[in-house]
Amino acid sequence: MKKTLLVILGPTGVGKTEISLRLAEHFGCPIISSDSRQFYNELKIGTAAPSSEQLNRVKHYFIGSHSIFDEYNAGQYEQDVILLLTELFKIHDIVMMVGGSMMYIDAVCNGMDDIPTIDAATREFWINQFNCFGLDFIQQELKRLDPQYYEQVDLLNPKRIIHALEICSISGKPYSELRKGVRKNRDFDILKIGLTRPRPELYERINARVDEMMGEGLLEEAKQFFEFRQLNTLNTVGYKELYQYMDGTWTLDFAINMIKQDSRRYAKRQLTWFNRDKQIHWFHPEDQKRIFDFVENLQKT
Repeated sequence: MKKTLLVILGPTGVGKTEISLRLAEHFGCPIISSDSRQFYNELKIGTAAPSSEQLNRVKHYFIGSHSIFDEYNAGQYEQDVILLLTELFKIHDIVMMVGGSMMYIDAVCNGMDDIPTIDAATREFWINQFNCFGLDFIQQELKRLDPQYYEQVDLLNPKRIIHALEICSISGKPYSELRKGVRKNRDFDILKIGLTRPRPELYERINARVDEMMGEGLLEEAKQFFEFRQLNTLNTVGYKELYQYMDGTWTLDFAINMIKQDSRRYAKRQLTWFNRDKQIHWFHPEDQKRIFDFVENLQKT
């Protein structure tokens, strides 16, 4: 039987976890997480990481595998997962990858460009430039160093801008010149199953999940790392909003509403990204029999 990476993807809150567990149990295969926030051991509630019971049902990789103090990116993830798959495919015909982090999924499925590693001094320099002079300043620096990427990037996303400036500094070349987008060949098949719901249904689930996280102790979890709130790993939905509350900028109710709003916006961005990929086969998460039959039939061909 051919070796297949079965990718279960979809927006936050759609319901990937339970159906993935059932598929993994059915096919007797492990799960590789492609939710970049679930990599971090300290962040459990706000990332909706699988519970101990769920982790005991199926072998998982890249759940709590790193610390929030670690520097980790999609390029490193690609290398680590491809190496892991080499070993897993010696044992399994199917390995599952589950999550919604768009760049990390693409890194494994399509490969990343050979971008130079960023040293700590360069990273610190551009973060300080942003902190001292603001978003408009780093926007103009990017326009000067790489006008082509300036026209493409989300100019309201300082993390993306800073990353491009880091690459320009390290390489001495525009970031856009290094982004070739050449797809790498993989020695395994890739089957992508996308999970989606009608927008009102998805948003209702997202809102309910935020309330559930707050009930489980998300505020207390965020408080533990308040002094490290400037870390990139904590500049993420569910934590950054609560730090606005802890700073005294927002009320708690407003911060919770902003977590819901930012989570919905993130889901919309995920769907926009995934909808560009014509290789994704879309299903409603509750249509489990059709998903199981679809995967099994493709494995037989």
